[in-house]
Amino acid sequence: MKSLIIAEKPSVARDIARVMKCSKPGNGCLEGSQYIVTWGLGHLVELADPEEYNPSYKQWKMEDLPMIPDSFKLTVIPKTSKQYSAVKTQIHRKDVGEIIIATDAGREGELVARLILKKTGCHKPVKRLWISSVTDKAIWEGFSHLKDGKEYDCLYDAAMCRAEADWLVGINATRALTCKYNANLSCGRVQTPTLAMIAKREKAIRDFVPQSYYGLQAKSMSSGLVLTWQNPVSKSTRSFDRQQMELLLNSLSGKPAQVEDIRSTPKKTMPPLLYDLTELQRDANKRFNYSAKETLNIMQRLYENHKVLTYPRTDSRYLTLDIVPTLKERLMACGTGPYKQLAGRLIHQPLPKNPFYADNNKVSDHHAIIPTEQFVQLDHMTVDERRIYDLVVRRFLAVMYPPCQYEQTSVTAKIQNETFIARGNVIKNPGWKEVYQTLAASDSDSDLESSDEEDLFCSRQIPSLKKGEVLPKLTLSLTQGKTKGPAPFNEATLLSAMENPAAYMESGNRQMAQTLGETGGLGTVATRADIIEKLFSSFLLEKRGKDLFLTPKAKQLLQLVPEDLKKPELTADWEMRLFKIAKGTLKRSTFMEDIRNYSTALTSQIKTGEGTFRHDNLTNSKCPVCGKRMLAVKGKNSEMLVCQDRECNHRETICRTSNARCPVCRKKMQLYGKGDSQIFVCSCGHKEKLKAFQERRKKEGAGVSKKDVANYMNQQKKEAKEPLNNAFAQLLSGIQLEPHKES
Repeated sequence: MKSLIIAEKPSVARDIARVMKCSKPGNGCLEGSQYIVTWGLGHLVELADPEEYNPSYKQWKMEDLPMIPDSFKLTVIPKTSKQYSAVKTQIHRKDVGEIIIATDAGREGELVARLILKKTGCHKPVKRLWISSVTDKAIWEGFSHLKDGKEYDCLYDAAMCRAEADWLVGINATRALTCKYNANLSCGRVQTPTLAMIAKREKAIRDFVPQSYYGLQAKSMSSGLVLTWQNPVSKSTRSFDRQQMELLLNSLSGKPAQVEDIRSTPKKTMPPLLYDLTELQRDANKRFNYSAKETLNIMQRLYENHKVLTYPRTDSRYLTLDIVPTLKERLMACGTGPYKQLAGRLIHQPLPKNPFYADNNKVSDHHAIIPTEQFVQLDHMTVDERRIYDLVVRRFLAVMYPPCQYEQTSVTAKIQNETFIARGNVIKNPGWKEVYQTLAASDSDSDLESSDEEDLFCSRQIPSLKKGEVLPKLTLSLTQGKTKGPAPFNEATLLSAMENPAAYMESGNRQMAQTLGETGGLGTVATRADIIEKLFSSFLLEKRGKDLFLTPKAKQLLQLVPEDLKKPELTADWEMRLFKIAKGTLKRSTFMEDIRNYSTALTSQIKTGEGTFRHDNLTNSKCPVCGKRMLAVKGKNSEMLVCQDRECNHRETICRTSNARCPVCRKKMQLYGKGDSQIFVCSCGHKEKLKAFQERRKKEGAGVSKKDVANYMNQQKKEAKEPLNNAFAQLLSGIQLEPHKES
């Protein structure tokens, strides 16, 4: 009898098949003497749409709500039905004696395989392969330690509860809002609190009133020493009383300073922790302006295709202790090109017995992102792949370097009875910072943000002084500035807020805040990128430069949606209970009964709610399909006209950001119009017809080729023809049970 291995994706299946010597191609599989390897395409099976329970549900009607199925039906995803049939055929082969689940090691990965087995009616014995990378070595070791599939039943129950709960709450709430206000209004337990956090930040910005503050600086002309006034009580270098500071300036001008104290203190800075996905997405956004989705896609290629990095969808920044003995091999694999010298030093040094970056208790499903034992070929990577790989490798090297050691010298001086201070640092041993010496300082210090007051001192050199020394000829000056309000969210800071939303919780419940911190906050590392993208595609979020802002539609939605759905506490409560289900301490039936009752109450609340929805972005342009006035909306990289009728959903692209660069300022240009009348427009004022652009690029013989432009235009046409998702379709795209999806 043979064992059937079910992988999540074809690329992983090919790797497993090669290692397990399965080279004979079959019907959606690769076969060997002992094993058959087949694969999904992500999810092949999902929870059925409402109309599968009752055909009348295809029409959205308030009287049909709430929809609470007695038991949930499964359906094969149409676009992957061919592969599902192939997997089903292999499962029911008479010579297949057992199933080995080799999907991603996690809650959603477990669900991918279990839904396939359930839909196909499989009752054969199940084993589980649990690995965090797809190198040959990891696969071999994983197959030598296969687990009984029953050990993961509770994990499957937790995943199924999450999916069914999102279906019940999301579909009922979205349909109720859409029917009541006759507009595409979707909501969910993750996306709606995310919008609420942005709204809270925007209010804080509006309400913020900047205050002017003042200080004094005294510069010694002889030594170059710069002293800063310090309040003797609060120790602050700022004062909001200008009159007081001006009086001090007048009374102290021309007076000498006497050095009262000089202290030199050795200090050290530990390396930053390893990357989890969210931290990597933040840094990639800061340095390269990559969206969370772009970073995840690049990471996925480095994991699946190049096999040089470990599993990307992790929420841990630590390693398990069993990984530590493999570090030398990983250093040798990545120690090439710009990393050769840095890695070489570590290879010939003994590893610490208890490294700070290894802790089994701080790793859940997957350890931090690090290089694999696979030898890397940098010239086989794209520019984007090189950038992300560089971030991960340098962070991996940095944690194994010693702390950065420096000496901090603090000087305290008196001018009459007023205290003035100076502080400076001298690097003694750069330690881990040596890894980042070739990068800009702003890049290497992303984890070591300091306060404004600390910035006053960190870069100054302290001259040689003695206690009691008098400093004559001081030049005093008044300094001033203004307090800064909170900055708008960008993708990097929004990811941080979603990861740790405790500051936006109104209940003050410490246990809930702790749970959100432990479970990864709103969404998961795998779903946050898709959640942000969905907010753009639903026209609830818009981008201005790098900053994110709510659209008028989003602001109205937050006025209409029930309060519970706007709070992170809902997710915290769910995750607390899902964790118990995964550990076997809470029954699945108990949780789902509560969710059914909650969905009923939520729907009733929306039905009886007060309020109105008004399209404030109506244009005079009429829909060519139904004749109704169209809405002007901004997507992430485009501006569109969308029909206001949710049943029609016709859309037209007005303009979109292209990859074509302006010949004047080199910024990306906007592409307006249709067909031969299309024109590139730049913010600097430059305009260029598409035909002229093509001719110019042809003459230049570089950059965008004619073929590139043709491909780009074909993509434009394809996107323009795609129907705009209605609220129900948007909702379903959010709760499909794929590893990277969540409503």
